[in-house]
Amino acid sequence: MPPTTFVDRLRAVVSVFWREVAKFGVIGAISFVIDLGGMNLLTHTVLSHKPTTAKILSGVVATIFAWVGNRSWTFRHRRSRPAAHEVTLFFLVNGVALAIAAAVLAFSHYVLGFQTRLADNVASVIGIGLGTLFRFWSYRRFVFAGEHPGDPEDDQSSAASERNNANLAG
Repeated sequence: MPPTTFVDRLRAVVSVFWREVAKFGVIGAISFVIDLGGMNLLTHTVLSHKPTTAKILSGVVATIFAWVGNRSWTFRHRRSRPAAHEVTLFFLVNGVALAIAAAVLAFSHYVLGFQTRLADNVASVIGIGLGTLFRFWSYRRFVFAGEHPGDPEDDQSSAASERNNANLAG
């Protein structure tokens, strides 16, 4: 039964929002471990003098994991586009977020001269944080922007649809 009062609709929207935030946080935490862990693994082994390259490679792996997790769990109720369209938007958004994270790391490492592993990790965490804020906003706004339960706009559009169907039937 759809919410009837403004307060009920507001509660439903807030409930959906916080569930999305929690799920996004779980997927994000796992992606964070993949990203930061992958970067450290690569910089300790085969890419010891290329932290930005290591960051980009680990970010790509984390992004693939995040696509699967967010599409199939976090925003599954919002999917309204063909998968090819969603994945294209998803990777564009993540490309921008990865560029934000890589730019913060590159700025810290090459411009500011903070070239220790600790400094690279701190810069990476800051960059991932900024990229995460951008991702969450972009996923909700552009990538997984379909209808979802509890949205007052959905209730209004479904009510209008029901009125139109009743007018057509009678």
